[in-house]
Amino acid sequence: MSELTTDRNDPELGHGWEDVPTEQHKKYLILSEEERAKGFVRSVRRSYVHTNCGTLTSMSVPLAETYARDPKFYGATYCCGCRMHRPVEEFTWYGTTELVGS
Repeated sequence: MSELTTDRNDPELGHGWEDVPTEQHKKYLILSEEERAKGFVRSVRRSYVHTNCGTLTSMSVPLAETYARDPKFYGATYCCGCRMHRPVEEFTWYGTTELVGS
């Protein structure tokens, strides 16, 4: 499992999306616990579906809370089926038609 950090300058952070399969990034950026404690602008959802391949991917609570606090925080997310980070517009929240990142 990847590590989480609130340090935007951490040299081990991954960035962007890929066109070829790869492993998950070593670290992912999240909002601080204090920022997430301020409340969420939408429901905390832990799973999403890649509309291109249909694979369900789940994430840890801190990542899900970061999405719920700031839906535009991430521009890409990981698909366990394709093994790639892809733009959030390619994913819907599990059980809905709502796009991730909207």
